[in-house]
Amino acid sequence: MPDRGSGGPTGPRIRVGRPSRRARTLLMTAGVLAVLAILFVMFAGFWTDWLWYRSVQYSSVFTKTLWTKVGMFAVFGLLMAVAVGVNIWIAHRLRPPLSAMSLEQQSLDRYRMSIAPYKKWVLLGVTALVGLIAGASAAGQWRTWLLWVNSVPFGKTDPQFGKDISFYAFDLPWYRFLLSFGFAAVVLSLLAAALVHYLYGGLRLTTPGARATAQATGHLSVLLGFFVALKAVAYWLDRYGLAVKSGDFKATDNWTGLKFVDANAYLPAKTILFCIAIICAVLFFATIWRRTWQLPVIGFGLMVLSAILIGGLYPAIVQKFQVQPNEQAKETPYIKKNIKATRDAYGIDASEVKDYSGTSKAGKQQLRDAADTTASTRLLDPNVVSPTFQQKQQVRGYYQFPAVLDVDRYKTKDGREQDTVVGLREINTDGIPEKNWINEHFKYTHGFGMVAAKGTTVDKDGAPAFSEKDLPPKGDKGDYQGRVYYGEKTNQYSIVGGPQKELDYADDEGEKTYTYKGKSGVNLSNPINRAAYAVNFNEPQILYSGAIGEGSRILYNRTPKDRVEAVAPWLTIDGDPYPAVVNGRIKWIVDAYTTSDNYPYSSRTTLGDTTEDSLTDGQRAVVARQNRVNYIRNSVKATVDAYSGQVQMYQWDKKDPVLKTWMKAFPGTVKPKSAIGNDLMDHLRYPQDLFKVQRELLTRYHVTSPSQFYSGSERWQIPDDPTHKGNAVPPYYLSLQMPDEKKQTFSLTTTFNPNKRETLGAFMAIDADPRSSGYGKIKMLRLPSNTTVSGPSQVQSKFNSDPNIAESLNLLKRGDSEIEYGNLLTVPLEGGLLYVEPVYVRGAGTNYPRMRKVLVTYGERIAFEDTLGQALDKVFDAEGDTGTGEQPEEPPASSDASVREALKNVQDAYDDGQEALEKGDWKAYGKAQDDLKDAIKDAQDAESKAEKRAKKE
Repeated sequence: MPDRGSGGPTGPRIRVGRPSRRARTLLMTAGVLAVLAILFVMFAGFWTDWLWYRSVQYSSVFTKTLWTKVGMFAVFGLLMAVAVGVNIWIAHRLRPPLSAMSLEQQSLDRYRMSIAPYKKWVLLGVTALVGLIAGASAAGQWRTWLLWVNSVPFGKTDPQFGKDISFYAFDLPWYRFLLSFGFAAVVLSLLAAALVHYLYGGLRLTTPGARATAQATGHLSVLLGFFVALKAVAYWLDRYGLAVKSGDFKATDNWTGLKFVDANAYLPAKTILFCIAIICAVLFFATIWRRTWQLPVIGFGLMVLSAILIGGLYPAIVQKFQVQPNEQAKETPYIKKNIKATRDAYGIDASEVKDYSGTSKAGKQQLRDAADTTASTRLLDPNVVSPTFQQKQQVRGYYQFPAVLDVDRYKTKDGREQDTVVGLREINTDGIPEKNWINEHFKYTHGFGMVAAKGTTVDKDGAPAFSEKDLPPKGDKGDYQGRVYYGEKTNQYSIVGGPQKELDYADDEGEKTYTYKGKSGVNLSNPINRAAYAVNFNEPQILYSGAIGEGSRILYNRTPKDRVEAVAPWLTIDGDPYPAVVNGRIKWIVDAYTTSDNYPYSSRTTLGDTTEDSLTDGQRAVVARQNRVNYIRNSVKATVDAYSGQVQMYQWDKKDPVLKTWMKAFPGTVKPKSAIGNDLMDHLRYPQDLFKVQRELLTRYHVTSPSQFYSGSERWQIPDDPTHKGNAVPPYYLSLQMPDEKKQTFSLTTTFNPNKRETLGAFMAIDADPRSSGYGKIKMLRLPSNTTVSGPSQVQSKFNSDPNIAESLNLLKRGDSEIEYGNLLTVPLEGGLLYVEPVYVRGAGTNYPRMRKVLVTYGERIAFEDTLGQALDKVFDAEGDTGTGEQPEEPPASSDASVREALKNVQDAYDDGQEALEKGDWKAYGKAQDDLKDAIKDAQDAESKAEKRAKKE
């Protein structure tokens, strides 16, 4: 028994020692496995990216970007590590042999002794850390490097310094990066060297005697000299930076470039400060021999004082006493430069502004005839009828259409172009009857078919007159590959081509299955690929599922925007890709932009703010929300095949130097414009986002007179959408004949209000037809400043306040039906403005709108009728004649618009019957015969009404 008096423990001893060999082995194994898992996760991300780029045949983009980042990381990381490491080593070599006897140095001795055995490791660790941070930061500048090393000239010079624009767009950003890197290297080296000198006694804060040894003084002086020399370089670059500097100015909210005070105060001040900084740097370098801080400190103090007086106080005095008393006269030359540069940079320099009276002297029949020929007035609003497409053509709950449909052009049987509203029937995984992993990713993999409707007519029930419909698709588009594996709404991955069959479509006979035959996606036969994607998508079933086998391919990055952005990360993508049937394939057409924010004197704009309107509120994407630019070109037209996912990019703007620079950096990725085929060219159009950027700039920059620009007397504003308060009215595609044109051209149109007023200030249209010689030409019709022509909001108010219309609308609302207004279209017509707005009714118990009425106004006349023809007839009736000359003779009743429309329906029904007869489709032929009978009856009724009206008049 233990001796109780000894004070020893009476319980069992607990032995604390090293873990057992088995425990150590398990811990080491777990650690190795954890490291391997982390490495494999990193490898999976890299490997899947490589496989994806190889699958889309743009591996050169991946490798060029990767090696550029690696090179930037290595070079600048190594430079930073060497700069800091060498200065630490120099500071250590210059340490005093003996430290002074003081309390400060005695306390530092403990740190020196503790660090001494690990000096090399500390040096390697510090340099590695700063090198990694600097390298990672530099890798993010890969675009800046590629632009600089591949730069091509703009062929234009800035008006202040006479340098090519490429210097500001490509060179200056790279020089500023090098400068910021130099500052970072010098500051870190200075801090590290000062710390080592202090630790080893070269710097003494409390020790009596000299505060620094001669060696420390010389070393730190050289580093300070480099810092001041870099500051001199910064002052010199700041001179050029004034040409791209943003600032406030009374004439515009986003002024860019020099003003009077910049050219006459800041510019000379920067030059003077550059000279002072050079002198100051020389004084710091001279300390190596003089071993005193006196002159450098005086020089540095002089530089700081000069920066305050010359760089701050003097410009303020010039602004106060020279500019403000006569600001307009002083700023006129600089406003002129800003106007010219801004119009050049945004491609609005060739825009035309013509005066337009807003009132007409034409007679009623001339106006009525002109209404038929001036515009193909689109009654089918792509922003309203998506629910109707959904209801009529969804077919199954697992299909969907976009909330906002698209407008395109297709040729009719007689060869005429017709504005057409189109949408693709895409897969909707939320509508899958039974949701599970197999159904979501293997069975319901694709949508099917385009649905198209004539833009200028509706059927007798007010629903779209479909020219392409049903499953499998049939209509006037002919035979084409209708399966949609890539689309705007297709956001999740699918695995296709393997043992698991896909649902193709369903009809009265049941479900049809399909196996993907394309080469798109990444092959999953390889177990390494399967493991990488299982990790990348956080889905372990990919690794072991029996639904994956020989031929299985994984499809992802499936939206057109994502695919083009991935293969061309240097492009800004338009927010509205649109589909077209091209050469028997459905192609997504994607407009892409090259941009810059360093165009001298050009005012900047934020793309997200500029491209917002009533349609981007949760429905359509906004392009590059945070991007601030002052140069933009629609330089690339891209396509994405809806079946194969193949991405093709074509050079659209042959003159754009930014695109030429990127094409040098990534050769072979963009095809020449000549490679665009005829079928594709038929469906290209002027992009909406670029148009919205340009119209925002044109609210101010439509004037070229500096005095008018300064006063703001001619400023316009973009109207609010009268049916979506608080949001800008969107631009509308419309086939239109402008006053000076001889035929209709597919155009993009918008209106302007005078600043802070709701009357109409101007109408703007741009030629959107790529085959037209005037493609991209902006034309604006400016109304007199004292005009009383109603703007969109006033027109809508006029419609709503008319008692007859209000009564009719109340009748339409009976039974809890809802009224929905379509696009309010504006058409310049014989000196006046014609407004047309379709009215849709969403009946109680239905969830889709049908067009029931058309609102039309011209001058003070308003019509609210069942059809556009009837409404135009009423507006231009004899009683509403606004002409001042002789009235033309009435045309025969047979020319009545409703008769013409009815006869056209007869011809369409006959053509459909003949086409069905040729194909041997007796079901379609029978339907066409029924339609023909109905159309003939409608034509007879319309003819009878026209004759009665003619007799009455």
